Amino acid sequence: MEAVVLAAEAKTGLRPLRRTDLLRGRVQRTSRERQGREAQMQAIEMELTAVQVQETETRQQIDQQRTLVSELVAEYREKQRPERPYSTLGRARHKLGVLERRQAQWVKKAPKLEEQFARRQEQLAVCQAQESQLQRRLEQFEADNRANRCPIQADFRLDAGFGVKENVAQLIEMGYEVYTKPYADWLTPRLKRQAAGRSDWTRVGKNAEMIAWKAATLHDFPYPLDVALERFWVGDKQKHATLLHFGTDPVTTDLPAWFKRYNARQTIEAGIKEGKGVFEMHHLKVRSAPGLYLQEQFAVFAANFVRWAAHWLATQCPQFPSAWQDTAQPRVKEQVKVGAHTSAWVYWQEQGCLLRFTNASVFAGRSLELERHWAVQLPLPFAESSCFGHL
Repeated sequence: MEAVVLAAEAKTGLRPLRRTDLLRGRVQRTSRERQGREAQMQAIEMELTAVQVQETETRQQIDQQRTLVSELVAEYREKQRPERPYSTLGRARHKLGVLERRQAQWVKKAPKLEEQFARRQEQLAVCQAQESQLQRRLEQFEADNRANRCPIQADFRLDAGFGVKENVAQLIEMGYEVYTKPYADWLTPRLKRQAAGRSDWTRVGKNAEMIAWKAATLHDFPYPLDVALERFWVGDKQKHATLLHFGTDPVTTDLPAWFKRYNARQTIEAGIKEGKGVFEMHHLKVRSAPGLYLQEQFAVFAANFVRWAAHWLATQCPQFPSAWQDTAQPRVKEQVKVGAHTSAWVYWQEQGCLLRFTNASVFAGRSLELERHWAVQLPLPFAESSCFGHL
């Protein structure tokens, strides 16, 4: 995500002011966390050292006590003295048992402490790496702000697949207004528990309701977020989803607008799906960089051209297929995948061209009449500039 955003900023030459105040606070919190983990490791290390010393001393005491017991056993046999619980031999055996049980406790405790120490060491290494990364990011962002003479305001609307915690936090630190859904279920279950029993749900769509929390503090996220729980029905089954927002927009005061604004990105999703499925951008036919760029540009042109053509045909051809007449929502897939591969007769006449679908086609009886108008495209500065003129 960071690489994509930085590439976009480099290409446009524009970026918002970085939120260095927020990032600086995060660095300070991470530093305190690192210090706390270091203190925990020192305490565990001291306890482990003490256990190892106790284990060594106890082992030596056991060896000495076993020698004493052996000597007393030999002495009692030689003198044919009976062994009683409170005799010297009985007390020696009892002390040996105490030492052996104590030694067993030390033996069990040491590996647990070693495992705990190793786990804390890994956590400390992660924390140290994060602190170093955040410190470098802070220094870079401070330099970015000093060099940013014309900051902009910009929004990011992310698919849930990109809504991992670190991506969202980084976009916030980079200065963007963020709209997204959380990745997986790291937040939805707890919001469902918080919303249990509440009745102040707001209808935001035909089949959806929402409830929201403004600037909610989450224990596993570095910054407060506007969060909303959405519930909707698929048949008889109720489902839930979560929306996240960070920025200046007062989204919690108008939940329908929040819902509509985020879900408007479905137009982008539909365009991506259309590019892959209809205009064959899913399976690329070329491998060279110029070829890939041309194929991408032609796919974008084709998407626009089909819509322009659909509008033009709807106004020019009285026998246009009825399913294509809604130019606000043209059936692009049907026109490209079906219409372009349907058998038809082509008649060239003096006044133009007549295309009549055959009786065996799905559009039997329909025809398209194209008048003989010639269009000329003047040269354009392809892939160089959007500013040009004609003489």
